[in-house]
Amino acid sequence: MYISLRGGRLSKAVPANVVALGAVSLVTDISAEMITAVLPLYLVGALGLSLVQFGLLDGLYFGVTALVRLAGGHAADRWQRRKLVAGLGYGLSAVCKLGLLAAGSSVPWLGAVVAADRTGKGLRTAPRDALISLSVPPAGLGGAFGVHRAMDAVGALLGPLAAFAVLTATAGAYDAVFVTSFCVAVLGVLLLVLYVGDRREPLAAGASIRSTFRLLADRRFRRVCLVAAALGLVTVSDPFVYLLLLRGGDTVTPELFPLLPLGTAAVYLLLAIPLGRLADRVGRVAVFLGGHVALALAYLVLIGPGWLVPVLVLHGAFYAATDGVLMAVAGPLLPAGLRTGGLALLQTGQACARMVSSIAFGVLWAAWGAQPGLIVMAAGLVVAALLAWRTL
Repeated sequence: MYISLRGGRLSKAVPANVVALGAVSLVTDISAEMITAVLPLYLVGALGLSLVQFGLLDGLYFGVTALVRLAGGHAADRWQRRKLVAGLGYGLSAVCKLGLLAAGSSVPWLGAVVAADRTGKGLRTAPRDALISLSVPPAGLGGAFGVHRAMDAVGALLGPLAAFAVLTATAGAYDAVFVTSFCVAVLGVLLLVLYVGDRREPLAAGASIRSTFRLLADRRFRRVCLVAAALGLVTVSDPFVYLLLLRGGDTVTPELFPLLPLGTAAVYLLLAIPLGRLADRVGRVAVFLGGHVALALAYLVLIGPGWLVPVLVLHGAFYAATDGVLMAVAGPLLPAGLRTGGLALLQTGQACARMVSSIAFGVLWAAWGAQPGLIVMAAGLVVAALLAWRTL
C-alpha cells in the first residue's frame, strides 16, 4: 500500500509501512527527547558530574549500542523477524524511562539505565532502517528515508517542548518528566505492534555473523563503513554542543536549556525531505559530505562568537543531510537477506567512533578548555571529510 501526499510536501507515493514506521519514530522520539533535553543539565547541574564523567556517560550512550547492533541485526535477518527485534528494542527503551526514576542520584545506576536504554536503541535501529529500505524501490530510498526522518524530527521537536512544559508545571520535578516519557514510549510500542508490517526476504545460505562481516569484502561497502567511522571520530555529540551554547550564559540560561534541541529538530524537520530528494537526484555521497561541511561551520561558530541561531541551523542541517542519507547510500550495496546485519555493521562502526569522540572531547574540554578542544575536532573533521571525498 502507498500513500500519496502532494502539494509541496511529498510529490511521490510513500509506502504506508514507511509512514507507519515514521509514526512510531515520531512518538518514540517525543519520549526520548524529553529525556535528552533535560539529562545533561540534570547530570552536570543537579548531580554535579564532572565533564570527564559526563563524557564517559555520553560515550556509554553510543558505545553500548555497538555491542548489540550486530547481534540484533543478525537475529532479525536469521529469524526474518525484523519487526519483532525492533519491538523488543522499543520496549526495553520504554521501561528504562522508569529506570531513571528508580536510579535516583546514583551515578552507577544511572549508567546502568543509560546502558540498557542504548541496548534498546541498538536492537531497534537496524531492523527499522532495513524495513524502510525493503519497503521502497532503490531509486526512491533517499526520499523515503527523508520522509521517515522528517516524521522523526517532529517528535524531536515536540519532546523538548513537552519536557519544558512538564518541568514548568511541576516546578522543576525531573521525576515527572521521566514518568511522562515512559507513558509516551508505551504508545510508540503499541503503534509498532498495530500498524507496522514485517518484510521477509530469503536469507543467503549459510548466513551467520561471519557472513555479515564478509560483507566488508565488497570494496564499496567497506569504504562507506570506514568513512562513517572516521567522520564519527570527530563528531561532537549533541549534549556537548548544547552545553557549549550554555557556557556563555548570556543567550541561553539553565531554565531554557531543555529547549535547545528544538532548534536542531526544527531545521531537521524542514530539510530532511528536500535533502533526501536532492540526494536521490544529484548524488547521496555529495549531500552526505555536505552535511559534514555544515557541522564544521557550526564548530567554527562555537569557537568564535557562539551565536545560538547559526549553530542550531547548521546542526540541524548536518543531521538532515547525513542521518537517513547514509542509510540510503549503504542500503543498495547490501543483499536483501543480509541488509539488517549490514546496516547494523555500518552503524556499529559509527557508534564506536562516536563513543571515542565523546570521551575524547570531554577530556579535551576538561584539560585544555572548550575552544582548544573544538579546534582539534574541527581540524579533524576537515581532514576526514577531504579523505572521504577522495575515497567514496
